[in-house]
Amino acid sequence: MSVEAVKDKLWKKCGTSVNSMSLELYDETGAKISVLSDNARPLGFYSPLDGYRLHVIDLDPASVTSGGWLEDTSLVEKYTISEEAYEKLGGTFRKFKETLPLKQPPGQESKISDNNNSEDLCANIKIGDRCEVEPGERRGTVKFVGQAETLAPGFWVGVQFDEPVGKHDGMVKGKRYFDCPPLHGAIVRPDKVKIGDYPEKDPFEDEEI
Repeated sequence: MSVEAVKDKLWKKCGTSVNSMSLELYDETGAKISVLSDNARPLGFYSPLDGYRLHVIDLDPASVTSGGWLEDTSLVEKYTISEEAYEKLGGTFRKFKETLPLKQPPGQESKISDNNNSEDLCANIKIGDRCEVEPGERRGTVKFVGQAETLAPGFWVGVQFDEPVGKHDGMVKGKRYFDCPPLHGAIVRPDKVKIGDYPEKDPFEDEEI
């Protein structure tokens, strides 16, 4: 299969046209191996191995992805309001929270039953297990199980995804919980994790070659 044929298949997946697409090959550590610059060469010329990934760069200046519009939230115009003006508004969430203690029956403590925080859900999850994470049926390997001091109370599961569909490299708020390539890591509640036989997905498994 030529590089151009690979781009044609990826175009159907990601929407970037073949002429506006640049492909980069990365190894399993996240290091860039090469740029697939010659459309006429076969993909095998660049020696891809199991675990390597292709990174698509959209070169179209008119594309919605250009300039970081899908990643950089600072580019999005936001609604702002002063503290004084917010205090004068009625029906805000802050006002609602202030009424909660008044509605609490005397002597009754607030109890929240949240299975997300349950240690029981982590009982059968072990580091090294293959898993699938919702939402998105993202597949990967369990890298961390336990409580996370920089996150909300309860139990969490750290996952290294097979593809760059995560949020970080295993470090959250200055604390490293595990190591993985950039954008391959996520820490989620255990009820979002399904353990089982989840091999790495073939991006072209539903396409004829």
